[in-house]
Amino acid sequence: MNYYVCSQLSASGSKMHIFQFILPLLLWQLSTAEAQSIYLPVVLWHGMGDSCCYPFSMGHIKKLIQEQHNGTYVYSVMIGNSIIADAEHSILGNANDQVAEVCQTIQSDPLLANGYHAIGFSQGGQFLRAVAQRCGGAPRLKNLITVGGQHQGVFGVPPCPPHGSIVCEYFRKLLHTAAYERGIQNRLIQAQYWHDPLDEEAYREGNILMPDINQENSINEDYKQNLMSLENFVLAMFSDDHTVIPRESSWFGFYKPGQDQELQTLQESTLYTEDRLGLKALDEAGKLHFITSEGDHMQFTDEWFIENIIPYLN
Repeated sequence: MNYYVCSQLSASGSKMHIFQFILPLLLWQLSTAEAQSIYLPVVLWHGMGDSCCYPFSMGHIKKLIQEQHNGTYVYSVMIGNSIIADAEHSILGNANDQVAEVCQTIQSDPLLANGYHAIGFSQGGQFLRAVAQRCGGAPRLKNLITVGGQHQGVFGVPPCPPHGSIVCEYFRKLLHTAAYERGIQNRLIQAQYWHDPLDEEAYREGNILMPDINQENSINEDYKQNLMSLENFVLAMFSDDHTVIPRESSWFGFYKPGQDQELQTLQESTLYTEDRLGLKALDEAGKLHFITSEGDHMQFTDEWFIENIIPYLN
């Protein structure tokens, strides 16, 4: 056998070895891409004092979702240009501006173009609901899940930690005495979901976020239709929540107007009986879900999350 023939056989053998190495890799990449494609991307929005990417909070949730769903794309909302700035903006800022920013980011993200699910944690719950109502059209939000959200706002703030900071105590006093003053409303995020049942008129006139997204002053049909387009709206409440006051706000419950002792459920409220937001229609269609996590605010296990939340991301 001459040199040319031998060299050709040698080259063919080398190519075969390379092909045998590359083929399994290609098949693995294709199978991974196919597995990812069966799951929609997920948008996360964190709560007060948290950030998009802390490894012990949203970073862990992102990792947990990707472990369950073959590395599916997860966009965790970050307001500002750093993790620190993001945490600061969860306390100081204008929620309406932040909702508009997130809406624009979602609409411009090609990885979300075919639709997505969303999970809001604590105040991120009502903020993502505002996104759902105000940011209609493409891309489509399919399942909205809120964990410990404050859908009727709060009337009460948790105590500052023992020997807590002066800043914490200062903000507590501000909310109780001046939540609806314009300068505070436009700068303090928590004032923007402060709901005083003892003075509903001041709340409806002074609060820049909640009366709008809850259709309390007027009806925006786009808000209603956009929310009704959800395939599922999941409301998770913590059974022993001492941060969300009252805890029933996570299920759209709140104090009856004019007092702060007796509670009413969503189903007893005019928001539901008049179906001002489409929640009654969602409920009657089997698309509104109420779930509970035992324990205090945001104290849930991976097992609870996998069992109760992950199925709504399928």
